[in-house]
Amino acid sequence: MKTTQESIFSSKTLTYFLQLAETMNYTQAAQILGITQPALTQQIKKLERTVGAPLFYSVGKKLRLSDAGYTMLNATHSIYDVLNKATDEIQQTTSATQGAINIGVLASIEDHVFEDFAIKYYEANPNVIISFHMLTRKEIWERLENNRIDLAVMYLPDESIKNWKPYQSKKIIQDELLFISGDPKQAKKKRIKFKDTISEPWAMYPENYYLDQVIKESYKNQMADLPTAVARFTTPQQIYRFVAATETNTALPNSFMVANPAVDKLHTVSFEPAIKFDLNFVFRKDKDQIPRIKNFLDEFDNYLRSDDYISRLQKINQK
Repeated sequence: MKTTQESIFSSKTLTYFLQLAETMNYTQAAQILGITQPALTQQIKKLERTVGAPLFYSVGKKLRLSDAGYTMLNATHSIYDVLNKATDEIQQTTSATQGAINIGVLASIEDHVFEDFAIKYYEANPNVIISFHMLTRKEIWERLENNRIDLAVMYLPDESIKNWKPYQSKKIIQDELLFISGDPKQAKKKRIKFKDTISEPWAMYPENYYLDQVIKESYKNQMADLPTAVARFTTPQQIYRFVAATETNTALPNSFMVANPAVDKLHTVSFEPAIKFDLNFVFRKDKDQIPRIKNFLDEFDNYLRSDDYISRLQKINQK
């Protein structure tokens, strides 16, 4: 017979509770978990009976955490922190040249440099299996929290992240968002004011993507109207191809444009003021002390020491 602790702290129970606490929506949480809404409701009610208090309550159509729910959420995060720390401590005794490394890459990032490095890293470390996962920002943070990826490659600063305590970052480069247009008037410009970029419709990233939020915040800070989006795509390659084929505008990272120089009819201009952000490795604290992770990061540093990130992109483009 299961003890109370076993009923509360089973992996499945905690996963269901965390997902509902994340989405605050039974239908959405059930879809993400791959179960039916009644099955999720039953599991949450079972958990509430076990702890002896409601964990959620409704205000109209909106779901909220109760005081007991917040206590359970804090306890659940503490449990995961202990398990993740134990896993990292165990892994710190493993080999630097064997094992697996899981890397989450933000889907909107130009990834040619990481592909090129992976080839060279494999040649020197054939017994380390590297897995790259192209993910949304939300997926990256969920997998970091659950220790399902070792490293994340993503943009910072990220104001949506409220709890940075368990994590640390390692800067790769500073990047810049550039205005891309087919308007011949932009051909000789080096900089453009925000209010002068909205005469034509845009192709953009999906709403709530990091760069979409950066664009919105930048226009808001300059008290300029937002561009009108007529198409949204998840990758810079898709946006670029759409803009090249239509009379639309967009904004894409400099790193992407270095790897994909603008065709003759497209023009690249810096915003005034510039929109800058950093590309980083993000990982749980002390994860970089695991031998194979440390070796990976050290070799990536060496890889960029001879040719920096932008130079690597330029060379890859010339191949």
